[in-house]
Amino acid sequence: MLAIRRPHRKAVALATAAVLAGLAAPAATATPAAATATTTAASYDPAYYDAAAGKTGTALKSALHTIISDQTKLSYSAVWNALKVTDQDPNNSNNVILLYSGISRSKSLNGGDVGDWNREHVWAKSHGDFGTSTGPGTDLHHLRPEDVQVNSIRSNKDFDNGGSSFSNSGGSLTDSNSFEPRDAVKGDVARMILYMAVRYEGTDGWPDLEPNDSVTNGTNPYHGRLSVLKQWHQEDPPSAFEQHRNDVIYDSYQHNRNPFIDHPEWVESIW
Repeated sequence: MLAIRRPHRKAVALATAAVLAGLAAPAATATPAAATATTTAASYDPAYYDAAAGKTGTALKSALHTIISDQTKLSYSAVWNALKVTDQDPNNSNNVILLYSGISRSKSLNGGDVGDWNREHVWAKSHGDFGTSTGPGTDLHHLRPEDVQVNSIRSNKDFDNGGSSFSNSGGSLTDSNSFEPRDAVKGDVARMILYMAVRYEGTDGWPDLEPNDSVTNGTNPYHGRLSVLKQWHQEDPPSAFEQHRNDVIYDSYQHNRNPFIDHPEWVESIW
């Protein structure tokens, strides 16, 4: 298995500090449609992706799978404390930012009651039936804090445009078979789904997760809609918050990265 060359701690600390200096709470406004996804500034050793150099299509997907599969796995209970770090509100260290709502909520309000936040599986755990077992069910790259009731409203719906607003939506919409996140995190959602499709290829006891263009996937190991996710990825490039989150997961928890945050151009190369 490919060995990861991790960045020196001092270099990571400096890079992280630089990112934090420019962080702002995620806004509920869309990135202009004219914006295009470009490679982000590296705050990690670029040699991490050496095995993917020069590849496209299935060869690139396979190389990235090998690279990012070398990771430290967390228990589901450990995810609580990890999310308090990865999703910390840059303007209030006592709070986390809720993914779909955009609300800043106290870290202490994690749980299952009304007014709490819980652990949202962006790739719905029923899509492949992997549950909350260590593996895809505990992978921080697609687990985010969300209001308990909003999490329930999203349920296991596929992602698509359209729908109606709801309480604490933050601009997100839903209908009978799909969910549209607020504009500021549409690209985040797309890149999390595509990360899961590369990380879990059916070779390590977990289902082969793949994106498709359906919104009726049920318990099949698919998530849609790919055409819409690609559009969101282009319209909402990686933010400082998303880049910092990727760095924290890499340096402090799983020691693997979401390649589509680091190299947004690889989405089009693969899909």
